[in-house]
Amino acid sequence: MPDWLEKAVFYEIYPQSFFDSNGDGIGDLPGILEKLEYLQYLGINAVWLNPCFASPFQDGGYDISDFYQVAPRYGSNDDLRRLFVEARRLGIRILLDLVPGHTSTENTWFKQSCKAERNEYSDWYIWTNSVWTWNAPGVQTVIGYSERDGNYITNFFHFQPALNYGFANPDPDQPWQQPVDAPGPQAVRRELKNIMKFWLDQGASGFRVDMAGSLVKNDPGNQATARLWQEIRAWLDQEYPEAALVSEWSNPTVAIPAGFHMDFLLPFASQAYSALFQLPKSPSSQEARGFFDPERPGSIQPFLDDFLPLYKATRGQGFIVLPSGNHDTTPRLGNGRTAPSLELAFLFLLTLPGVPFIYYGDEIGLLSPEGIRSKEGGYGRTGARTPMQWDATLNAGFSTAAFEQLYLPVDADPKRPNVAMQRKVDDSLLNQVRRLIALRHAHPALCASGSFEPVYARAGETPFVFIRQAGGEKLLVALNPGNQPRDLTLEAGLSAQMPEALFGEPDIFKRAGDDWKIHLPGISGGVYRCR
Repeated sequence: MPDWLEKAVFYEIYPQSFFDSNGDGIGDLPGILEKLEYLQYLGINAVWLNPCFASPFQDGGYDISDFYQVAPRYGSNDDLRRLFVEARRLGIRILLDLVPGHTSTENTWFKQSCKAERNEYSDWYIWTNSVWTWNAPGVQTVIGYSERDGNYITNFFHFQPALNYGFANPDPDQPWQQPVDAPGPQAVRRELKNIMKFWLDQGASGFRVDMAGSLVKNDPGNQATARLWQEIRAWLDQEYPEAALVSEWSNPTVAIPAGFHMDFLLPFASQAYSALFQLPKSPSSQEARGFFDPERPGSIQPFLDDFLPLYKATRGQGFIVLPSGNHDTTPRLGNGRTAPSLELAFLFLLTLPGVPFIYYGDEIGLLSPEGIRSKEGGYGRTGARTPMQWDATLNAGFSTAAFEQLYLPVDADPKRPNVAMQRKVDDSLLNQVRRLIALRHAHPALCASGSFEPVYARAGETPFVFIRQAGGEKLLVALNPGNQPRDLTLEAGLSAQMPEALFGEPDIFKRAGDDWKIHLPGISGGVYRCR
């Protein structure tokens, strides 16, 4: 396990939306380089950079045409190397987005694989044995695309042909399904290592792995895919022991033993995220509400029911990541929440065990607009990808381009939040998040592997209290996401003396015999040192 993950606080950057340095309306690598000072101010020491490689951008860059070249709209390979160097000088590590499961149809490998005559790349992708094989159980096919007599398998959109890692259980009635040890799948594995080695040698600190559990096909329980990643992890531990791997698997009990240091819990695969942050579509709706709904908070219990078994099963092996949001998640965390409610959500996210990830803009309450037109395959996800808002100047300081040239429109509300304004206000959301990050860095109990123990969590009740411990330090975190004040009693043994407030609401404790009574005002919380 890389030691630096213990105190890592990540920031996800969608490069085309972060900062445009050359006025073409699209964010770029020199723009990120220019904003490293902001990340340092915030306390960020690690970045996940969404794909920045050559692409026709039919899926926001997750359709890669050349894994070894930076997309010209972002800059050059030299720009990325400079970003690695300058970020590390400031104590910031950068993870690249690795897309191992598929390429673009514009990739040279795929163009060669499309040819009728056999060549080096014929078996780098999954092709049926005939163009008339229309139905392939469990996979999607694109029919009649090329001169090759066969149809190719896709991983997502039709222009994302699946790379061939083989089938764990090839169907004998489908001779085109190759085993994992066939020459084609083995060549693809070697190339995956080559890509990782290339960028690690340039200065990357690791990778976030897209659709990490999807590589080997017909793989019940993901066992063959897990063995592939275990092989990769063994190689990294030998050659690049400081390199970190985080998976988009959303199944930590599989992903972490498979070799990943971290795994995301995401809304599409886990109730943990929605149990915290789901908001109703209308105020009168009777649908389930998340714990951080300020109007009618839901229970913390559904989150704990999902999270605790995963936490206990993986503790000491790797870390669970519960992000503030990401490029695929709408609405954003800021939608439907006030600044105090957002602050409380960040108080929770930045005191959990594991490694925190903040999606760009969430720290200022950036909103995702409704009804925004799809851009580069974003569809319903597009609203989460609008430009960062830096100041009150043209285009919120994102770009000097004309409005119609922007990658996506900037929030038109004149009251839209921005970084410059919030840096000046001591108790702004931005500065409160900054304080929480500093608190996490300063206290061993709040680091990634510190223990986590709920001490007050009751179904149907909003207060949630938990203890973090490590390095001889015990901290209590108390949260009340509802508008109404709440009182609770914690039994003896919490702390011999009055707990010391490190962040948030002061003076919430009163002694009641051997117990402690806690009074939490509406939408409030804090971190307290127990002595």
